[in-house]
Amino acid sequence: MHTPMEPSNARAQQKSKHTFPVAPGVWGMKTIFVNLFFISEPDGSWALLDTGVYGSAEKIRGAAEELFGNIRPRAILLTHGHFDHVGAVKELAQEWSVPVYAHPLELPYLTGKSSYPPPDPSVGGGGMAYMSFLYPKKPIDITNSVELLPPDGSVPGLPSWRWLHTPGHTAGHVSFFREHDRVLLAGDAFVTRHGESVMAVITQKREVHGPPAYYTSDWGSAHHSVEKLLELNPRVAATGHGMPMQGDELLWQLDNLVKDFWTKAVPSHGRYVHEPALTDEQGVISVPPATDNTVPKVLAAAGLVALAGVALVAYSKRGSNQRKHQREMRNRPFSHNRPAQGMPPTVSSTLDEDDPYAHTNNYP
Repeated sequence: MHTPMEPSNARAQQKSKHTFPVAPGVWGMKTIFVNLFFISEPDGSWALLDTGVYGSAEKIRGAAEELFGNIRPRAILLTHGHFDHVGAVKELAQEWSVPVYAHPLELPYLTGKSSYPPPDPSVGGGGMAYMSFLYPKKPIDITNSVELLPPDGSVPGLPSWRWLHTPGHTAGHVSFFREHDRVLLAGDAFVTRHGESVMAVITQKREVHGPPAYYTSDWGSAHHSVEKLLELNPRVAATGHGMPMQGDELLWQLDNLVKDFWTKAVPSHGRYVHEPALTDEQGVISVPPATDNTVPKVLAAAGLVALAGVALVAYSKRGSNQRKHQREMRNRPFSHNRPAQGMPPTVSSTLDEDDPYAHTNNYP
């Protein structure tokens, strides 16, 4: 006897012109230079992991319809809240009337309370790094949609998966793992192409690298997170930047990254190399002083031109879609308004919560 979900499941087995295969029931989609993922369960239900850059909603909707027909996702999951992972999250969450799940330490950047620690254009030595001072820095506000990931590691809408806290790139960064076939979706905890190189964006050469250096604000935590992911012994890994890798080559390169992390992944200099940004559930507490960043004028100009082209396309799409899809999320008791059970506090008991300078965005 056929179940109602089977037709969409069969549809999902067909090749999509917008996506690339990762593993059974998992498809990736690239939006300019960053990946997002569609993840299905055997019953035909599915969830979206990350939402790409601004202006990606229409492309995401098209791929979802190809894969799943008119079935809405059960949830949107976020590895973290950097601009290239949340570009379409507000629009899609409102349109689909679904919750968005993230780690508690990401909430300040998803509820308009705090900007992230500023990027460091002086590290990485590539076009993506040089352009980072131009990237959107202000937090988004999806207070009406965002929920906390369950503290027991379960993933809402995806019972065969679990999430792991993998901080370093951001304080609340998480990765997702499916045990039975050892599929890892690592976000930006590590990536499978050179994270700072514009040429690598074009060629998509598969090789394991550390997290994108220009946006990583705690290198010690980033190292521990990569160690944690290696211990999972993944057979397939897909990341926020680059194409999926698998098998012995993946494990060999990931092992080398862990062993040589402080020479291969960590820059020789930079704002966060010797001192991390300090953050908590309210946002940024303090950041180290900025380093000297004399960006070559030619590279800076090239970055401006390239980013202007990307922004023109993205915002032209975004404007038309927003006019069509703006509406209020129905009222629900969101979990971020309740205590996070089982989550240990990360704020020192000596911190004066009423100090107006305890959390600030007033940094260079």
